[in-house]
Amino acid sequence: MKLSVVIPARDEEGCIETTLSSLAATLTPRGIPYELIVVDDGSRDATAAVVNRCAARFPGIVLVPNGPPHGFGLAVRRGLREITGDGVAVMMADGSDSPEDLVRYYEILKGGAECAFGSRFLRGSKVIDYPLPKLILNRMANAAIQVLFGLSYNDVTNAFKAYRRPVVEAMYPLISPHFNLTVEMPLKAIVRGFSYSVTPITWTNRKAGESKLKLKEMGSRYLFIVLYLWLEKYLSRGDYHRAKAAETPAPQGSR
Repeated sequence: MKLSVVIPARDEEGCIETTLSSLAATLTPRGIPYELIVVDDGSRDATAAVVNRCAARFPGIVLVPNGPPHGFGLAVRRGLREITGDGVAVMMADGSDSPEDLVRYYEILKGGAECAFGSRFLRGSKVIDYPLPKLILNRMANAAIQVLFGLSYNDVTNAFKAYRRPVVEAMYPLISPHFNLTVEMPLKAIVRGFSYSVTPITWTNRKAGESKLKLKEMGSRYLFIVLYLWLEKYLSRGDYHRAKAAETPAPQGSR
């Protein structure tokens, strides 16, 4: 099973080389076929040059430019259009996600689950240097999502997750242009009936550069996407559920 990894990057010259080198050094010895798709989301620094330098060392690295308008969600969506793997993970460019956890995700997908979701807040998880204000808001937001959707899963907002390719295809159209895509993708997978397995993961705060997530700007956008999918869950009468989609005849002339 080939694994595609989509990595959106904007002004990450201080982090991206370490991130890519760590991923390649972890995946290659295990014999995991992979591609690392780095989406340069309008960087004004040397991010693209650093990625090209890494690609010369590791053939599995691909640089994809994302033209304006820019945004985390738009960059991820751009990268998803380029994947060739059977499974796909979304990872951060800043090195906050563990390559070993990516291997764990890969094994979960190979084992039959359609989605691999990590949680930073389970026994066995490890969180290093999480800013307290963001941690408090994170826990409040995830608790609200758990109540609204009746979930036991407690880390929906984390971007780092993996999906089998047909799950991603069943999410379309993806509509979030910003960090709210991190909520749209897993909630769509859950609401539409795909199976998922949850595993403890490690998260480490970035060592260089600045976080692109601006909480003041994102609150209403997160709320919008949560309510949009809540309405789908309770009012769409299952029109977008995988079982209903499977019953829908293919259009004339399609294969």
